[in-house]
Amino acid sequence: MAVKSKRLKRRVTGLGGVFLRARRPKLLARWYRDHLGLDVAGQVAVFRWCSPRGRGHIGHTVWALLGPRDYDFGSKHARAMVNYRVRDLDWVLKMLRRERVAVEDRIEESKYGRFGWVTDPEGNRIELWEPPARYVTAEHHIPME
Repeated sequence: MAVKSKRLKRRVTGLGGVFLRARRPKLLARWYRDHLGLDVAGQVAVFRWCSPRGRGHIGHTVWALLGPRDYDFGSKHARAMVNYRVRDLDWVLKMLRRERVAVEDRIEESKYGRFGWVTDPEGNRIELWEPPARYVTAEHHIPME
């Protein structure tokens, strides 16, 4: 199905994260580190990328392993969840509701940004993320575009 709104297409800006449920996250993290060479710290790897907007526009995609009860994927049987970056979470959720997409009422706000959730027709929970202008970690500043 084609995107119903050109404005909506411009609001989804990229992949924010991939989250995998694991029975033994620490062991699985070691497997990914040893066999695929992922630079996993704890249970998280961060992939850095350059925006098509040009130099100086650097972004990050998080890859994380979560324990069986660490995070709500919408179903206890769900093994993964994808997080998409959006520019205006409120507007995107409003448009999706108009298109009769299953949108959760809750929006979560934290130092990491704003989060909302939708469910696709196959029952997959999707996280929509509006990053903050700048996220500050203890180690360094990460521009979030």
